[in-house]
Amino acid sequence: MENNKRYNPIRPKGSLWTGLTVLLCFSGPLLAQVDRVEPPFWWEGMQNTQLELMLYGPNIAQYSPQLKGAVLRSVKRTDNPNYLFLDLDLQGVAVGSLELRLQQQGNTIWKAPYEIKARAPKSAQRKSFDASDVIYLLMPDRFANGDPSNDNHPELMDAHNRKDQDGRHGGDLEGIIQHLDYIESLGATAIWSTPLCEDNDPQVSYHTYAQSDLYRIDPRYGTNADYKRLAEALHQRDMKLIMDYVTNHWGKEHWMIKDLPTTDWIHQWKGFSNTNHRKEIHSDPYAAAIDRKELLQGWFVESMPDLNQSQPLLLRYLIQNAIWWIEYAGIDGFRIDTFPYNNPQPMVEWLTAIRKEYPNFNVVGEGWMHDTVHLSYWQENSPVAAIQNFNSHLPAVMDFKLHDALTTAFKEHNSYWEHGMTRVYKSLQNDFLYPDINNVLIFAENHDTNRINDHYPDLKIYKRMMSVLLTLRGIPQIYYGSEIGMTGKKSQGDGAIRRDFPGGWPTDRQNAFDAASRTATQSAYFNVTQKLLHWRKYKPVIHFGKTLHYVPQNDVYVYFRYDNKERVMVVVNNSLQDHTLNLNRFEEGLAGHTRGTEVLTEQELNLTKTLNIAAATAYIIELNDTQ
Repeated sequence: MENNKRYNPIRPKGSLWTGLTVLLCFSGPLLAQVDRVEPPFWWEGMQNTQLELMLYGPNIAQYSPQLKGAVLRSVKRTDNPNYLFLDLDLQGVAVGSLELRLQQQGNTIWKAPYEIKARAPKSAQRKSFDASDVIYLLMPDRFANGDPSNDNHPELMDAHNRKDQDGRHGGDLEGIIQHLDYIESLGATAIWSTPLCEDNDPQVSYHTYAQSDLYRIDPRYGTNADYKRLAEALHQRDMKLIMDYVTNHWGKEHWMIKDLPTTDWIHQWKGFSNTNHRKEIHSDPYAAAIDRKELLQGWFVESMPDLNQSQPLLLRYLIQNAIWWIEYAGIDGFRIDTFPYNNPQPMVEWLTAIRKEYPNFNVVGEGWMHDTVHLSYWQENSPVAAIQNFNSHLPAVMDFKLHDALTTAFKEHNSYWEHGMTRVYKSLQNDFLYPDINNVLIFAENHDTNRINDHYPDLKIYKRMMSVLLTLRGIPQIYYGSEIGMTGKKSQGDGAIRRDFPGGWPTDRQNAFDAASRTATQSAYFNVTQKLLHWRKYKPVIHFGKTLHYVPQNDVYVYFRYDNKERVMVVVNNSLQDHTLNLNRFEEGLAGHTRGTEVLTEQELNLTKTLNIAAATAYIIELNDTQ
């Protein structure tokens, strides 16, 4: 980025501060203009009573800030005269309005109220997502268009073009709200939406990972109030909302990137320098300094400047913005994009500050690595990270190792040690490396991978895969549309794995949201998914129970989930032959049980001596009597 463009003042429209600014003119030409105050408001009763207010406007650093109603501890100016950072102490400050002023030569040339709001009851004690949930991941632009009037916006460049797989298709918050009945009926209990804050990239902005305003929902999705309304509608259904939060990068169109507060706000190179994407460098005892620098300071892509979380003003900005969204919208958790690309120590501070305000708040970090050792490094209290005297304070991680196993195992039908169900078995053998195995997000696909129905274009395989995913330890995540058989290959472009949900647009020929309108294939996929999700919803033994598993033989994998009240036996015959199992081998898992009910078929099974299981079949058996 060219430094000679850093200080060009901009006039962002649609800011939450718009309409609050009061301009007062004294002594002729004296006038102060403040375009933004962030955070736009705050709350009483926070654990941390200090607040960093950022004021932005042309040359406002020349003025003297004053504050009425709270203590102004200090004023920070940077090498950019368009910014002022005010350090407030809100201890003892009640609900109401403070008064901000800018003065010059003793004259007040600008003033405006700053609101302190009341917190919602029990806000700090909110329950977050956990292993009792099934998370439904959706991309709002591709899910449903509930309000066609916001498909375009005059302030934003990327225009609606549903014919372009990389264009904006018009899905929005209203579309999600209108189809909550569908998601609830499916049996999912939480929604993870890809980012929703404004992304003003001129092209491919629908994914919204190159954000241009962190305090504003992208108007093509709706308003901040609409986002809050979504959270409230979910809570009325005893469901949860997980926000996709990005700490590693912003978009080039972010208003602060266009006018950097400090030269070290982002990582700058002589020319564009890409990150090396080698996330394992963090736990590599032999990593070179230049490799570590390229990982942490290289840009993810050219349109996404890399943020310097070690910059104290930026770190505080990110902390407060995260807390602001939790408190304002009432969200129930974060998924953090590209977590290992961040500078780790500032991220410890970021997480600690959030969890100080919300002790039960769950945060899952994306770390696309393929070895349990490197994945477990990032979970809080990791024994692997402890070797390096590091503790991430990140509660949850994503199990990419299991993802790799699930997307490969069901294609392989042999008993070779490394193939088939042995891949899943061997992945679970490393669970001792995770300090909290129940707080690991498990998945077979997401918005960055091939759809599972392209890996396995067969309902019988889908049943086996889902039977495993929904009975293992951890927090299952499914991806919108796969429950009706949607397909998509990443090799055909990201848009191919992010297709529109059929029926989400008024002009769609077919509506898969409506049971009566689904095709036979869509209904078959939906019915299997729905039955498994609703069964799992009421099974604490699956949510938090223990696991006992057996070495796969002939590509038949057997494991048990159990607690003090209940036992479930899962049998996965991944081979192309029928098998008869001698149940004496599973005496420890059966624990005296001689009968069971298979969940999907509701068939009653005798478990006294042998169990016959057809080729390419999975059983989930509730053990329901004891000798």
